[in-house]
Amino acid sequence: MSVTIYHNPACGTSRNTLAMIRRSGEQAEVIEYLKNPPSRARLIELIEAMGISVRALLREKGTPYAELGLADPKWNDDQLLDFMLAHPILINRPIVVTPKGTRLCRPSEVVLDILPDPQIGRFVKEDGEVIDAPSRPKQDAR
Repeated sequence: MSVTIYHNPACGTSRNTLAMIRRSGEQAEVIEYLKNPPSRARLIELIEAMGISVRALLREKGTPYAELGLADPKWNDDQLLDFMLAHPILINRPIVVTPKGTRLCRPSEVVLDILPDPQIGRFVKEDGEVIDAPSRPKQDAR
């Protein structure tokens, strides 16, 4: 199974999502998108696969969103993509791609919907929130 996460290690939601992926037994391809941003074509593919608008992928908090005036509806999709490519921090994260789908995993437990075997049991996020997902049955020790 192929799982890819567009990850920011400084983001708690992204770290929690990656931990859930690993806990499910998947080995993810981790793309630190601030160091290796997706191409324009790849970014468009991801947006289309998620079924969201370009604007819905913009991150406001901790970015130059306000100073660039990106709330203004005058910016079209091509211009917003230009901003995200020039400032990858504007790309909201984490984005996870699996054969079951592509999602912006906010909150992090959204990843459970697209993992092939999302049985991770009880998971405690960094902020202390507990996620109770199905767990694998114990193996019979015969």
